[in-house]
Amino acid sequence: MTAVAAGQEAEDRVAVASNWRLVWWRFRRHHLAMASAGLLILLYLVVLFPSFFSTQDPERTDARQAFIPVQSIHLLADGALSPWVPAIVGKRNPTTLRMEWTTDPKKRVPIRFFGAGPEWKLFGLVRTKLHLVVPADPTQRIFLLGSDRLGRDQWSRIMHGTQTSMTVGLVAVALSVILGVVLGGISGYVGGKTDQVIQRIIELLQSVPTIPIWLALSAALPRDWTPIQVFFAITVILSLVGWTTLGREVRGRFLALREEDFVLAARLAGCSRMRIILRHMVPTFVSHIIATSSLAIPVMIINETSLSFLGLGIRPPAISWGVLLQEAQNIQTLALAPWLLIPGLVVIVSVLAFNLVGDGLRDAADPYSH
Repeated sequence: MTAVAAGQEAEDRVAVASNWRLVWWRFRRHHLAMASAGLLILLYLVVLFPSFFSTQDPERTDARQAFIPVQSIHLLADGALSPWVPAIVGKRNPTTLRMEWTTDPKKRVPIRFFGAGPEWKLFGLVRTKLHLVVPADPTQRIFLLGSDRLGRDQWSRIMHGTQTSMTVGLVAVALSVILGVVLGGISGYVGGKTDQVIQRIIELLQSVPTIPIWLALSAALPRDWTPIQVFFAITVILSLVGWTTLGREVRGRFLALREEDFVLAARLAGCSRMRIILRHMVPTFVSHIIATSSLAIPVMIINETSLSFLGLGIRPPAISWGVLLQEAQNIQTLALAPWLLIPGLVVIVSVLAFNLVGDGLRDAADPYSH
């Protein structure tokens, strides 16, 4: 009897639950998607506070400390909780006369969590010196993921590169969603010549190879533009090319919805076309838009990384994952410092996380998948 009552209670909860609650209940059963969502939350915390996660100024250079290897964190020392990283020992190569660095675990450099380091501004307003990891001795430098050819800290540069690359993907997809929903909605709801014009534009954009469009538009950007101007230009370029698929999907949904009774009622009530599209029709499949957007973000991230890697996207001194991977173009450099490929691993992990979350959202938003 208790089991029957519990089953009836569960059915009652489902019967009165909102669509968003049903999507959440289905999504949280997808354990891999939940774990990926946690990883994405951590990445966007890095986007909000890159200086907090950094150990030093990402632009600080010292050619004498070039290609320092990874200093991994150790939490225990002599059986007690005392975090440290191995010290760096340098030896000059008698043949090449190049300084070669190695880690010496016998020598320890104490570190602290949530300690004071270089000053930075929280949201550009509040000055603070709080950092996640800092050396106990403020005069020392630590390189959790090694250093590049100019002696810049790879860990700190990846933190700031995460802010740029993840923001480009998010903003570009947001602009693509706006264009796709508005133009696709107008195309499907209004119909006629307006529909034909918008569909011919979509077909034109989809028929031209994407990579040449990116290369042409990116190469047309003035070389004297500031990193901020280039950032917004790359975002606009990616969004102008990426809205067509969603526009087609929205048009198909609107062709089916515009004959529904609630749309006819809104039209008879005197609602404008834009109000009917945005307030009555779009909310009926907003969960699908969210799922589609989550799958589009990793595509935008890879596009930005590819353009920056080729030198056509975001350019130094701005930092992005693609800019960091430019350091790994030289085979000789990779032989000396394989840790310069770590930004590529970050790209792979983040894109995989977005895809898993997107798959989970798509399954959760589909009422016929369960």
